[in-house]
Amino acid sequence: MLGFSNQTIADLLYWVTRKKWLIAAFAISIFLFYIPSPESLSPEGHRTLIIVVIALILIIGEVIPLPAVAILILILEVVFGIDTPNGVATSFMSDAVFFIMGSLMMAVAIVSQGLDKRLALGIIKLTGNKTWRIVFGFVAISSILSSFIGEHTVAAMMLPVALTLIRNTSDDPKTVHRLSTILLFSIAYGCAMGSIGTPSGGGRNVIMIGYISEFGLGNISYLEWIKYAYPMLLLEIPIAAALLWMTFKPDQRILDSAVRKLKVKVTKAGKMTGNQMMAIGIFILVFLGWVFLSPYLGLGIVALIGVFLYLSFGLIEWHDINRNTNWGVILLFGAAISLGIQMKETGAAEWVATQSINGMSMVIDDLGFMQWFISVFLTGILTNFLSNAATVAVLGPVVLDMGGNPIILGISTSIASAFAYLTIVASPTCMIIHSSGLVKSSDYLKAGWKLFVISIFLLFLISNLYWPYLS
Repeated sequence: MLGFSNQTIADLLYWVTRKKWLIAAFAISIFLFYIPSPESLSPEGHRTLIIVVIALILIIGEVIPLPAVAILILILEVVFGIDTPNGVATSFMSDAVFFIMGSLMMAVAIVSQGLDKRLALGIIKLTGNKTWRIVFGFVAISSILSSFIGEHTVAAMMLPVALTLIRNTSDDPKTVHRLSTILLFSIAYGCAMGSIGTPSGGGRNVIMIGYISEFGLGNISYLEWIKYAYPMLLLEIPIAAALLWMTFKPDQRILDSAVRKLKVKVTKAGKMTGNQMMAIGIFILVFLGWVFLSPYLGLGIVALIGVFLYLSFGLIEWHDINRNTNWGVILLFGAAISLGIQMKETGAAEWVATQSINGMSMVIDDLGFMQWFISVFLTGILTNFLSNAATVAVLGPVVLDMGGNPIILGISTSIASAFAYLTIVASPTCMIIHSSGLVKSSDYLKAGWKLFVISIFLLFLISNLYWPYLS
């Protein structure tokens, strides 16, 4: 058969099967490229939306690594003639990217100092041995910590604490299934909720701040973001803990022996070292810099100052930062911001916003509610299938072009991207707890849909009754 062996044909078919999403993405892009642009959309805007479609297909299909998707976005922006190479480079690198890079590097330094073990002991001292108090403590502490140092890092720090309690209770997975589920979801949901609290809680917060600034719609400081988002976070903590308890009420109401074993293990680590105290002190200084100096220096430069201090005081070696920093995440954020800017500049975002509003107007008459509903509900659904950063990167420019109050719509969209409660792939924290093998895919919807609906309702109340007094 034209000189091809059966093995070669089999290998080719296997490759096509595995890469069907990649083939579909390029087939669709070729088709879309050659159809005429709508009259109200510029050719550059048309080609920008093609890149968006390609990126979404590749992210959903998980056919190539996410950093490769980021690189492809930058390549296509030049190849499709949307911007010059220097223009794309300028849109890629910004203070927001510096901020993400610095935050990830600082998280590596904090974990390398063993502060996650100190965290375990602190949690147990606060909560005691009653299961419901531990659940509430896990939700609250995961939320508050992830609002400052990122949900990925906090989930990675908290998971060993939960697993230790579970294993010290019983080695039989069936015996501790409900206990495992409630403890692990209290971490996952706590981290997801906490990521809305400050700009450093999640990259999509910085993406939205960057969009609002780049589009000339206003400037949001670190402290202003906290004023908008933290009341929502504080209200969600008891609600999430109560929902989890009602949904996964475990048989073990007191974890006396498990807590005792954990205390012994953690206490053996000894007293806090000078380096650990210095690491905490530097982070506090960086946090104060974000609050008070970011309007003058920018969030990114303040974060890089923190990295400089960690390196200068010998609290982390560069090769450790280089090895443990997720450079792919930095690439993805930069490319996402670049694509969002191109959507704005080419008019693609305005066109999508107009089409969305026209479509929804046949169902809803209230323009203000329609704008809010599109931004929040669509974001909440998409974030359970895409990464929250990718969701905000794509929808951010669309939402900001809908009209209305850009600050309220923008922050609402960013907060809704944290409603990642429904699927395993909804957020990194959901994937982290699933990797333990102790939660089933069917467990995610049991409490997730309730928290999703309540979160949307709570966001509606806060954005309509509280936020107008801030803007």
